[in-house]
Amino acid sequence: MRAIEVTEYGDSEQLEAIDADMPEPDAGEVRIEVEAAGINFADIMQRRGVYPGGPEAPYTPGMEVAGTIDAIGGGAEHDSAENASGEEPRAGLELDEGDRVVAMLNTGGYAEYAIGNAQMLFPIPEGMSFEEAAGFPVQFLTAHSCLFEWGGLEADEAVLIQAAAGGVGTAAVQLASNAGAEVFGTASTRDKLDLAADLGCDQPINYTQTDFRDVVDEETDGEGVDLVLESVGDDVFERSLDAMGHFGRMVTYGVASGVPGTVENRRLLFENKTVKGFHLGQAASHDPSRIMNAVPELTAGLSSGDLEVVLGKSFALEDAAEAHQYIEDRKSSGKVVLKP
Repeated sequence: MRAIEVTEYGDSEQLEAIDADMPEPDAGEVRIEVEAAGINFADIMQRRGVYPGGPEAPYTPGMEVAGTIDAIGGGAEHDSAENASGEEPRAGLELDEGDRVVAMLNTGGYAEYAIGNAQMLFPIPEGMSFEEAAGFPVQFLTAHSCLFEWGGLEADEAVLIQAAAGGVGTAAVQLASNAGAEVFGTASTRDKLDLAADLGCDQPINYTQTDFRDVVDEETDGEGVDLVLESVGDDVFERSLDAMGHFGRMVTYGVASGVPGTVENRRLLFENKTVKGFHLGQAASHDPSRIMNAVPELTAGLSSGDLEVVLGKSFALEDAAEAHQYIEDRKSSGKVVLKP
């Protein structure tokens, strides 16, 4: 089969198309014929070799795919069967060859076939394309967890979403707006700001022209926001702390700048602020149900039209290097996907 391999850590040119062996599913696993693979910034960080706990090169990247079940490993087809980690699949999960599914993976998604854990996949909602499905799990489960499970967002609160036109950002804007929050969001171009506004962002902010702290200060009468979703690090992390009000919370879930943000504990102490970290893969591996419990609500929202997967550009599998560079050059809005 055709697959993409990170030959060694480095720039996007380290992504090469190769001929790989067909993978075989173990107990509790399924093999998926991939129709679309989502690209996440975490894939880029792994490729650079700066992702904590990331895979060692050479490897095939990709942590979310959509496609059809091609083969089922022993035990994956029954609710009572144990998967490879010794845990039971989610209650009510029934799997058959030919099912249209979306799956979260550790690696291996940039390929014509991928192996998925039965606990970490679910049916594609009716009427949803494979491309949309491939852009759903990581961004919406991350956004939902950061906003509600970790962030505790409530109606009538104010939330600041960094990179509001990105994959997680577009999901978070919709979820926060639907929950009744006042949404502040940052982006770098007029088109990205218009996209965020169309999705429900009340205060779109061009961070290249305006300090988001000034907008937050003015629009909240100096009170600050209640919650920040932060994925950049470096000085954006520090300035996001400034934008938080007393008793404010921040959930940090990425380091797109490559420079982790830091905070002194005395600042948290005297300003009564809270910073939490969120990592989807680690959370799902330690407590899958805590993450996957949001799936019915999210898929219902997608089926009803209350939520949408905002698709950006699609690339052929062989053009994975070009796709990575497209994202790194900040040209993307919404979800970028690969199509084998």
